[in-house]
Amino acid sequence: MASSEPFEGKIGRTFRDSEPWWPPLRTVPQDRPNVVVILFDDLGFSHFGCYGSTIATPNIDRLAAGGLRFTNFHVTPLCSPTRAALLTGRNHHTVGMRAIAHFNSGYPHMRGAISRNAATMAELLHEENYATYAVGKWHLTPLEATSQAGPFDDWPLQRGFDRFYGFLGGETDQFYPELVYDNHHVDPPKRPEQGYHLTEDLTDRALGFLRDQQAVYPGQPFFLWFTPGATHSPHQAPAEYIERYRGKFDIGWDAIREQWFARQLELGVIPEGTELAPRNPGVEAWDDLSPQARAFACALQEAFAGFLEHADAQVGRLLDDLEQSGRLDDTIIILTADNGASQEGGPQGFSDSARLFQPLPEDLDEVQSRLHEIGGPRSSSNYPWGWAQAGNTPLRWYKQNTHGGGVRVPLIVHWPQGIAERGGIRDQFHHASDVLPTVLETLGARAPERYRGAEQLPISGTSFAYALNEADAPSHKDAQYFEMFGHRGIWADGWKAVARHRAGRDWSDDEWELYHLDRDFSETRDLAGEEQERLRALIDRWWIEAGRHGVLPLDDRRVELAQPIMRPGAPHHGLRYRYTPPIGYLPHEVAPATDLGDWTLEAAISRAASDDGVLVARGRIHGGFSLYIQENMLCFDYHAFGAGARIRSAAPVPAGDCVIGAAMSGEGASAPARVTLSIDGQTVAEGEVPLVADRVLIGHGGTEFGRDGYSPVSDAYEPPFEFTGVIHSVEIVVDPWTSPSAAQQAGRRRFRQMMSGQ
Repeated sequence: MASSEPFEGKIGRTFRDSEPWWPPLRTVPQDRPNVVVILFDDLGFSHFGCYGSTIATPNIDRLAAGGLRFTNFHVTPLCSPTRAALLTGRNHHTVGMRAIAHFNSGYPHMRGAISRNAATMAELLHEENYATYAVGKWHLTPLEATSQAGPFDDWPLQRGFDRFYGFLGGETDQFYPELVYDNHHVDPPKRPEQGYHLTEDLTDRALGFLRDQQAVYPGQPFFLWFTPGATHSPHQAPAEYIERYRGKFDIGWDAIREQWFARQLELGVIPEGTELAPRNPGVEAWDDLSPQARAFACALQEAFAGFLEHADAQVGRLLDDLEQSGRLDDTIIILTADNGASQEGGPQGFSDSARLFQPLPEDLDEVQSRLHEIGGPRSSSNYPWGWAQAGNTPLRWYKQNTHGGGVRVPLIVHWPQGIAERGGIRDQFHHASDVLPTVLETLGARAPERYRGAEQLPISGTSFAYALNEADAPSHKDAQYFEMFGHRGIWADGWKAVARHRAGRDWSDDEWELYHLDRDFSETRDLAGEEQERLRALIDRWWIEAGRHGVLPLDDRRVELAQPIMRPGAPHHGLRYRYTPPIGYLPHEVAPATDLGDWTLEAAISRAASDDGVLVARGRIHGGFSLYIQENMLCFDYHAFGAGARIRSAAPVPAGDCVIGAAMSGEGASAPARVTLSIDGQTVAEGEVPLVADRVLIGHGGTEFGRDGYSPVSDAYEPPFEFTGVIHSVEIVVDPWTSPSAAQQAGRRRFRQMMSGQ
C-alpha cells in the first residue's frame, strides 16, 4: 500500500524479515536554551528601578544585574503593533497591524490580525520542537472574532501556541477579568473578596504549564510568552501593595522627574550631558495644582506603583521556579514593554478610565471621598499626563507618539550560559522587529520561505545577538521608520527625524524635527533649522521605507474605526439579535450593540412564583445595565460614571409563561434616556437614565444571559444571581442613532484635544 507518511525502516513479508522505524518525537530533549519573553504594557523608560525609578522592582532589577540592560531599544507606539513585530520579526504595517486589533480599515496594513504570510515566533519554534505557551494579554485577534463562536483562526492556539490562558482584548479588569483558557471562555477561579488578582492567576497558570511539561518531557525546551496586563489601565493591585506608596509621591511629578533623572545618570542608563525634556504641553506645574488635584493625582500614581510592584513580585515567582528547577541559567529571558507610558489618562487622570471619551472630567471635590477605593475592585483608574511623562523620564511625549516617550522602552536580556557580562549596558539601536531574528540566530534556526503553504514575507528585523557579548560593537541596524495615527519618525545612522501629527490636519502641514540621537538622548535639541539637507534626506528616506513596508495610506482616524460591528459583513450588522439561552459569555465587541442607539428587548421566560435572577446583564461594575427579577418584581439597573437609575415594577411578574420587555430611547450617547419595562406587552414601570454611555467607552464588559457572573453590573444582588427559571429566547433590536448627540460630539472633541496634548 502506498503511503505519504515517511518511513525509514524496511517492510518485508512478515515482521521477522522487516525493520521497524519510529519518527523522532518532538518532545525529546534538546541541547538548546528555553526562551521566555516577558512583555509589560504601557510602561515608560524609567519605570523599573534599574532604569531610574523609586518604584520597587527587585526581581526585574535582579534580572538586570545578572544580564544586560539595553538603553536604545525601540518599539511601536501601541500594544498590538509591537506584539505583532516582536512575534514576527517584521514591521507592523507589513503584517496587517497598523494600530490596535480593534480596527480593520479595509486596507492591507490594518486587518486586526497577523498576516498568514508572517509566521509567529511560536509557529517557528513549534517547528523546532519547542513546547509553546502564551499567558496573559493577546490583543492580536479581530475583536469581532473573540466570542466562543470564533472564528478561532487568530487565537493563540491557531498561531503556534500549545496552550493559552489570558485575555484576548487590549485590557481587562484585574479583579474581574474576561478569561480565555485555550479556545474557550472561562470564569476566574476566585472572586476579589477571596483574594483574586489576575497577575497572580496568570503566574499560577504559567508555572502550571511549565511544570506539567517538564514532569512528562524533561529536557524538551519551551517558549513562554508571558504578557501580564500590567501596567495598562485599569491600574489595580492588592491593597497592601498600594498602601506601601501612600505619601511617596506627594512631592509631585516635577520633583519625581528630577529625582529619577538623577538616578538614571548615576546608574548609567542615560549618558552624561543628557537634558531632561521640559514638561509636555498640557502638563501643569505641580505647584500650580489645587490641593484636590494633587491628592487625586497622588492616589492614581500610588495605584500604578502598587500595580507595578505587584507584577514584579509575580515575575519573581517565575524566576524562582526556573532557578529551583535548574532551568534559569539556560533560559533566554527577554523582558521589555510594548510602548511608553500612556497619555490616555488625560491631564487630570480618571478613577474610571472610560471617562476618556466623555465630556465629563472627574469631579475633584466629589472624588476626594473615594480616594481610598482607587486601585481596588471598584475603580478603573489611569493616571494623568504628569505621571506618564515622569515614567518616560527623560523623554518627551507618550504612548501613541513617535517621539522617544512613545517608542523608547527598557529591554533586559538575561541568559547566564550565553552572556559573559553581568549587569552590562548596551546602547546600540534596536527595534521590536529585531527580537525574532535574534532568537532564531541564537537557536541556530532559520525562518522558512514558506510556512504551511503560505509564502513568507521577508524578515525586516536585524539580529542583535552580536551585542550580547560585544559591548562596543556598532549597531547593525540600517534604518527604522515609525508611524502611528499620522505621527511619523525615522532613525538612521544615529539621527532621528520625527513629526507629530494633529488629527484632521493635512500631513504636508506637519512640522518635522531633527535630533542627533547619539548625542541627544532625550530629543530636546531640534537641529531641523541647522541641518535642513540632512532632514530632507531623512524625510525622503521615510517615504521610501513607508512604501517598502506597506505603511500607506496614512490614516489618522481613531474613534471612527472603533465600531467593528458596523462594518459590512460583521456579525449582526443589521443590529437585530436573537438568542436561545443557555449560551456562553459574549464579549463586548460581539454583544448586542445597545449603546449604538435606541433599543428594545423581549425575553420569553417560564418561571415558578419563587424563581428569580438575572435575565440579561450588559457591562461591568463600572457601568452597564441588568434586567432581573427579584422578590417577584421586574427590575432594571443602569449606571455609568456615578450616574444611574434603578427601576422596579409595581406589579409582580406572573408565574408561568410570559414575555419580559425592556426598551430604552433617548437623544444619543452621553445624554439622558427613557426606560420602559413591560410584561406581556403591558407597561409595568418607567423611568429615566441620566446618562447613556458611549459604546467606545466600554472597553470591556460583555453580555450574559441568565446570570451576572463576571464584574457584577448591579449591587442589588450577590453575583452571579443565576435565573432559576427558564429563558426560552431573547430578542433585541437596536435602532441606531443617525448622528452623535451634542454631548457625545463634545466628548470626542475632548478626546482628540487630549491626544494632541491640548
